[in-house]
Formats: sequence, C-alpha cells, structure tokens
Amino acid sequence: MTNDLPPRRTFRVRGWLLSVTGLAVVASVLLWHNQVADLLDFDSAADKQPVVAGGPGGSPPAPPPASSTPKRTPTQTPTVSPKPKKSPSPSPKATKSTRVDETSKYSEESIEGLSPKLRARLQKAINAAAADGVTIRINSGRRSAAKQSRLFKEAVAKYGSTKAAMRWVLPPELSQHVQGKAVDIAPQAAMVWLNANGWKYGVCRTYDNEPWHFETRSAPGKKCAARAASAVAELG
Repeated sequence: MTNDLPPRRTFRVRGWLLSVTGLAVVASVLLWHNQVADLLDFDSAADKQPVVAGGPGGSPPAPPPASSTPKRTPTQTPTVSPKPKKSPSPSPKATKSTRVDETSKYSEESIEGLSPKLRARLQKAINAAAADGVTIRINSGRRSAAKQSRLFKEAVAKYGSTKAAMRWVLPPELSQHVQGKAVDIAPQAAMVWLNANGWKYGVCRTYDNEPWHFETRSAPGKKCAARAASAVAELG
C-alpha cells in the first residue's frame, strides 16, 4: 500500500467558480444597465406606443366630432306642366244645338222661363192672389220646341187630325209656350181668381176651351179682349 492520494480536481473546481463568478458579473452589469436606463429615462419601444384611453375594462374612446359643414341637397329641376290644349271652337251645328238646350234650362213649373213682361205681370198677380188666400201654381210655362212637337204629335194621334189637335195643342212654330209668352196654371181656384182679376195686372185668359191658359193680351188695368173659342179658331 502506498499513501499517495488521487490528484484533486483543482482545475474543474476553479473553472466552475469562474463560471459562477462570470454569471454574477453579467447579472450585475444588466441590473446596473436597467437602473441607469430608468434614471436617464431612455425611450423604449413600449413608450413609443400611443396611450389609448379606455383599455380593457375602460370606456371606449369618444368618436371624432361630426363635420359642421351642412350637406348639400341636390337641386331639383322644376317640372314644367304642358300648356293645356285649346278646345276646338264649336261648329255652327253644335252652337244651334246649344241654343235649343237654353230653352229647356228652366223648369216648366218655374216663372223664370217666361218672357220678362209675362213674368213681371204674373208675379204681381201671384202676390195679390196669395193675399186673398189663393195659391197660383204654374203647371206649364215655357216649353222646349222638342217637347211642344212631341205634344202636338200625340194630340194628332189622339184626335185623329191636325185641325182637331190644334184645338188643344199648337205646333212649335205657332205655340206661345215655346216663346215663353203663355202659361197654364193650377189649381181650379187659381183659374177662377185669375180669370176674374187678371186684367188688373195685364194677364188674360185666352181661349174659352182652356180655362188654365193665360197670356198678356191687354195692358194692366184694362179689360181683357174677347176670348177665342180655341187656338185653331183664332188662327182662322
């Protein structure tokens, strides 16, 4: 046996110590560098990022203010309405038809369709009769030529001849009704009153066979002329 001990691992221990020492130095240097950076307030990459209000858990950023410039609405082009077309002038035939219609615009029972002279005189008689308690009603005043023609044809068919029909109805060209110069009245009491008092107002009974038929045959205040037996008798 020998007393020689195995050689110590001096170099390995020394190397390990050097490594530990080096790491400690490096850590110290890094720590010192960070402290110096904090003291000198060096800008870092995070510092260069913009600060945004309302991060996680905060309120969202307010939207940018709206532009104060008002929006322009497009100008509308005014619509021009087309000019109305002029109605063609009525032909002479249409004008004649219109005149015929003018004669029938008044009701037969209206005093308005009568001639101015008969209308004025009859209105005074109507007022006087009303004061006496008698109502004068117009049964047939002014008639259109078309209606008078129809009535005459019906009378010819009823009485069998033109002459017999003319005792009661005259053709349009001879009728005073078509001209608004004759009036048939009702009721019976009105016929009696006007036959007795009509001369005061210039309204006279014309025919013996028609107690309802009155015309202006004399001046107001004068006695009425003698009556004819009928219309055809007056014509001779």
